[in-house]
Amino acid sequence: MPFDPRAYAARFAIAGPNSSGAERVLVRIRGSLPFRYDARMPRKRRLNRPVAMVGAGMSKFGMFEDRNSTDLFVDAYRDMIDSVDKGFEPDRIDAMYVGNFTNDFFTGQAHWGALLSDAIGLVPKPATRTEGACASSALAFREAVFAIASGFYDVVLVGGVEDMSKRDTADVAEGLASAAVPYERDVGFTFPGVFGAIATAYFHEYGAGREHLMDVTIKSHDNGALNPKAQFQSTIRAMMDRRIERARQRGGPVPDWADEKAFLGDPAANPIVAWPMHVFDCCPISDGACCILLAAQDVSRSLTDDPLDVIGIGQGSGRGLHAADRLTSFDATRRAAAEAYGMAGIGPGDVQCAEVHDCFSMAEILHVEDLGFFEPGHGYRAIAEGQTRRDGPKPVNTSGGLKCKGHPVGATGGAQLVELWQQLRGQAGPRQISNPDLRIGAAHNLGGTGGTSAVTILARG
Repeated sequence: MPFDPRAYAARFAIAGPNSSGAERVLVRIRGSLPFRYDARMPRKRRLNRPVAMVGAGMSKFGMFEDRNSTDLFVDAYRDMIDSVDKGFEPDRIDAMYVGNFTNDFFTGQAHWGALLSDAIGLVPKPATRTEGACASSALAFREAVFAIASGFYDVVLVGGVEDMSKRDTADVAEGLASAAVPYERDVGFTFPGVFGAIATAYFHEYGAGREHLMDVTIKSHDNGALNPKAQFQSTIRAMMDRRIERARQRGGPVPDWADEKAFLGDPAANPIVAWPMHVFDCCPISDGACCILLAAQDVSRSLTDDPLDVIGIGQGSGRGLHAADRLTSFDATRRAAAEAYGMAGIGPGDVQCAEVHDCFSMAEILHVEDLGFFEPGHGYRAIAEGQTRRDGPKPVNTSGGLKCKGHPVGATGGAQLVELWQQLRGQAGPRQISNPDLRIGAAHNLGGTGGTSAVTILARG
């Protein structure tokens, strides 16, 4: 459905005790009707000093018995150094911000800023750890941008890492649940349960069904199969065919799945986790790391002739589900998106590709609506029509997303930006978006049950 700026602006009207007397201003967004902001909404902001992304890398994502957080971070750091076009001396790094959610629990080790700084030889340069649940490295990126924009630093390293596979599934669920609000934990909500409840509410409100979750899953696997760093590098079709062939070789009953949706609809192949969430609707337990190099725009050309400018950045906070007005939208995301769009001077229709936080297939549907790409209740239809596929008008999660690339929570926000780096510079290989005018991409990263959201917009000059 085409973007309606008036309808989108209306979604950002926040009522409050002082709203009746709030000063209202009109901010004109390029190529669209005016947005109307309430006084409690973010004003149009600018960085005092432009900031650019000049390098990006990541480790392979997966479950690694023989590799720890330091190993993975060093892999990502080396990959980042290789991506800097004009070569790079690490001595130029002024500081490091690294996102990590809860390695304290997963590995029994804290203080990861200093530890990783030592591992890559940055000491005694300052190193700071940020934590925002699954949005931890998006917040590290944000803080690094502000540090450069203030004029205090010129070149800053951003990182993210999580090492989750050394604990069993029950322990990982317990660690992740620490990002929920206490009320949700007290009643036994796990994250599959949270998004199962959200999906149930969305189905009831808009008439979607499980087949629409399958559309997300199939697309994610199609993209992940083309990503050499992804944890899952197989299409649903390929997995289905392998299972049929194994059954045939064993001489047992051969499944008669007609297509991918028949496979995903078979509870023997795709068991339920928290209705309507099944196994293939859920992201995996993952280990992994990412690294990004940021520089002041006036410094960036000494490192690359093809930097990406940070043109929009936003962050929002939200209530727990028990206090939310609706289960089918995240206040934090709408707030973060409004701030990022306002800073960039664009609307959702100007974003040409996006990485969104698809921790579950249902999450992607909600996020493309909250980001304004599609009207409420129309996201699942747009995905079913192929609008978010690599060859569609609004490619989403070309990396395979959290669902297939993997979700080492502290590294996820930064890894989304690594994908934008590769796509906007035309370096994504077989998963490269074919649009020859690809210039603007957005990353959306969600923490907890909607408590923290970060939106970052990058542009190729």
